[in-house]
Amino acid sequence: MTRPEIAVALSHIEVWRLIADGDVQHALILEDDVFMCYGFADKLQRTWNELDRSEGTGFDILYLAFNEVGELETSEQGEHSRKLDSPGIWEASAYVLSRQGARKLLDTLPAFGPIDLWLNLQFEHVNAFTTASPIVEQRIDEPSTNSYSVLPILSQVGVITGEKPLLPSAKKLPNPVIAFGNNSAELANLGTALSMLGYTCISNVDQLPENETKALSSRGARRSFNAYVDIGSFDSKFLELVAKTNSNARFIGASEDTAAPVSSTHFLAMNPNTKDKWEILTKFLGLEYPAWTYPNDLPVKNQMVLEAAGERKSNISTDLRFDKSPWILSKWEQWGDVIYTDQASRASPTDLTSVGWTVGERIDGPHWTLRDDTFPSNLALFTPNNVAQGIDGAELEIRKELTHVRRLTSGAIASASSYCYGRFSAEFCPPRVSGLVTGMFLYRNGPRQEIDIEFLGKDTTKMLVNVFYNPGPEGTKLEYGYRGTPTLIELGFDAADNFHTYEIDWRPDVILWLVDGRVVHRRSAWNPTPIPDQPLQFNFNLWHSRSEEFAGRLDSTGLPAFARLRRLNIEAAR
Repeated sequence: MTRPEIAVALSHIEVWRLIADGDVQHALILEDDVFMCYGFADKLQRTWNELDRSEGTGFDILYLAFNEVGELETSEQGEHSRKLDSPGIWEASAYVLSRQGARKLLDTLPAFGPIDLWLNLQFEHVNAFTTASPIVEQRIDEPSTNSYSVLPILSQVGVITGEKPLLPSAKKLPNPVIAFGNNSAELANLGTALSMLGYTCISNVDQLPENETKALSSRGARRSFNAYVDIGSFDSKFLELVAKTNSNARFIGASEDTAAPVSSTHFLAMNPNTKDKWEILTKFLGLEYPAWTYPNDLPVKNQMVLEAAGERKSNISTDLRFDKSPWILSKWEQWGDVIYTDQASRASPTDLTSVGWTVGERIDGPHWTLRDDTFPSNLALFTPNNVAQGIDGAELEIRKELTHVRRLTSGAIASASSYCYGRFSAEFCPPRVSGLVTGMFLYRNGPRQEIDIEFLGKDTTKMLVNVFYNPGPEGTKLEYGYRGTPTLIELGFDAADNFHTYEIDWRPDVILWLVDGRVVHRRSAWNPTPIPDQPLQFNFNLWHSRSEEFAGRLDSTGLPAFARLRRLNIEAAR
C-alpha cells in the first residue's frame, strides 16, 4: 500500500482497538471530509429502531456512507436497513461499529490493501448492514485527495457508471517547464517525475517539430506540451528567448552548476544528492507533495531522433472516443508524419527470451497460467475449467454458469512472467457473438500500462487496438483511464471465419500491430500517448463486457461460445 493507504488503515484499526477495549457498546466512526445529509438524525433513528426490533440481529457494522458496485446481494431487506451477504459496498468514511464487531475485525487482521476494500471482504466474518440509502457523504466542494479509496479505480473501468474517469486533480500547473543540463540520469528521472505530477511532458528527443518550437518561443501560442526535458536543440540562446516570451516559464537545471537563463526569475538547480527531491520540486512548482516515490535510477536511453516517417501502408482505421488525461495529446494529428527513432533500440537485442505454445502441447508449466479471477467490467468469471486443450489446440469457452460473483464463466491465459519490449503473437479465431470480447493484450497495474488487440463479437470484420499509459516506476499507483485510446482497424475479412496470426511488435519508440505478418497499424511516441515502458504480462482471454456501448448487448442465444487458439509466441526481453 502507499503511505496514505497505510496511514488511513492504521487510523481505523487504532479506533477499533479503542472500541474493543472500551465500555461503549456502539461507536460512530467518521473520516474528516464528511457531511451529514438532510434528515440524518431522523433516518439513523429509524434504522436503529428497525435493527433493534429485529430479534437476534446484533449487527457488527452499519454503513452510513457507501457506494454500491454491481447488483448488491442482501438476505434481509427492511424499510430502513439491509443485511449484506456478499461484497458490493465500498467506502469507509462513515459507519457504526459495535464493540463485538471491533473485536471480530481485530481478530481477522492483518488487513491487505485499502481499508475500505478489505472491510468489504469481511462480510462472512461480521454481520454487516447498511442504511436503506447513504445518509453521510464525502465533501465535494474541493478536489478529493482520497487516493486510498478503491472507488476511483472502479469508476475508471466503468463499474460505477455515474462516475467520470479519475484524473490528477491539481490547480493550474505552472508552465512551460524546461529542464536541461549535462546530467542525463537526473534528466531521465526528472522527466518521469514531471509526468507523474500531471504534466504533458516530452523528453529525450533531439529536437521538437517546427510548429511546437515556434509555439514555445511565442507569447500566448497554443502548445501540445507543457513540460520539456532534455531536448537536444535547446541551446542557451533559445532558452533565453523562451524566458523573455513566457514570464511564467520554469527552468530546472540537472545539476547545481547548471546556469539559468539570464531573464528568468524562476530557476531551480537540482542537486543529485538531495534526499527528498519531491520536496524541492513541488515547492518550486507550487504543487502538492505526491504519494508516490520519486523516480530514481531510471535507465538512461540514447536520445531519440525525430524524423519523417515516409510512406505508411496501413488499413483503414477509425478512432473511437479517447480518455482525456495529461498523457494523451488532444491535438495529436500534427505528430502523425513523424516518428521517433533510437538506433540502439532498433538493434537486435541480445537478451531475448523465447516462450511459445502450439497445437499438441499443454498450457502449463513455468511459462503459462490459467486465470481463476475476473475484473470489474467483466461479467464472466475466469476458471481453468473453461480452457479445453486437445490435439487441435485450445478452446476458451464462455457459458452460462452461476457462481457467487458472476452468472457466466469463461477462460483466460496469462504468461507467468512480464516482459519489456518484444514481439507477441497468437494464432486464433474469435467468436461472432454480440457482447463478447476476445482479447490478446499486454497489461500491468501500478502504474497501469496496456497494449491491446481486441475483437468485439458484434463485428469481427474489425480489430480494435488500444494503448493505456500512466507514468512512473514500478509501484506508482497511477491507473487513470477506462477508455484508453481505442482505434478500430478494417481487416478486409471476417476474423471469425478462420484462423489468422495477430502480433504486437512493441519497441521503445514505436508499436506495430500486424495481421498475418503485415503491418496494419502503427503508433509512435505521443501519437497520441507515450510508448509503455514498464514490464507487461501477455494475456489471451474471452469475456463479456458490462458496457453495451462498447461491445453490444449480449446475444445469449450464441452461448456457449468459443475462442479457438492454435499458437502463442513471445520473443521479448525480460
